[in-house]
Amino acid sequence: MLRQLKEKRTLKHNLMLASSSAFVAGITDVVGLLAFLAFTSNVTGHVANLAKNILQQDFNDIIIFAIWLLMFMVGSFVSNFIVQSLKHKSYYRAHSVPIILEIVVLLFVAIYGHKFYKETEFERKVVIGSLLFAMGLQNGLVSNISGGLIKSTHLTGLFTDLGSELADWMHPKTKESEEVKNKIYVRLTILTFFIFGGLMGGYFFNLYEFKVFYFVPVILLTILYYDMLPLFFHKIFQVIYPVKTKNIKN
Repeated sequence: MLRQLKEKRTLKHNLMLASSSAFVAGITDVVGLLAFLAFTSNVTGHVANLAKNILQQDFNDIIIFAIWLLMFMVGSFVSNFIVQSLKHKSYYRAHSVPIILEIVVLLFVAIYGHKFYKETEFERKVVIGSLLFAMGLQNGLVSNISGGLIKSTHLTGLFTDLGSELADWMHPKTKESEEVKNKIYVRLTILTFFIFGGLMGGYFFNLYEFKVFYFVPVILLTILYYDMLPLFFHKIFQVIYPVKTKNIKN
């Protein structure tokens, strides 16, 4: 999921990355909404609130919403800056570091929410900002890896793209129908797993509250682990059959 770039990615790679990242975004968005009454995986609503507060000249909320928007953008900036800095060494390392950073942020939210959160307004704003930063990291990374095909938190754009691609696929003059059909599969996968993640997040938040955020890093760890499996088995094979492996190379 993380090793292959846009040119070498298969439909399977994109579907796996789309499903796992959209599931995480769905959980985060719904749990953030239930816990803090704010969306934490997208910024469309925050932009509308920013405009409203500017009209009402509510300067405190103007600053807060501006910071939240900035946190999402900074998350995407940091993610892509890391990728550009490390991709000459290893694409896997370049793509895994932003996920590790996202795991750290989500674990901070889980531990703080579970152990220390006193439901003050200041704490609420800080945690929302942290979640927006984490989602900015994820959205920037998956968009970079997939060449803009996957945006796991951006459902407004998803419906726009899905509508256009359905029109292309159904139009009799479309020549590359297989490529368009694969894009539709990816869009529908994102939508399905975002909704599924939201349902799971809402259900388990009612049972376990902030403990739900302990589960989200586990999903992200599976993304990292999946790409390590081939290397792991290769190393094991070398240990068990060192002579055969050497002969094969020769």
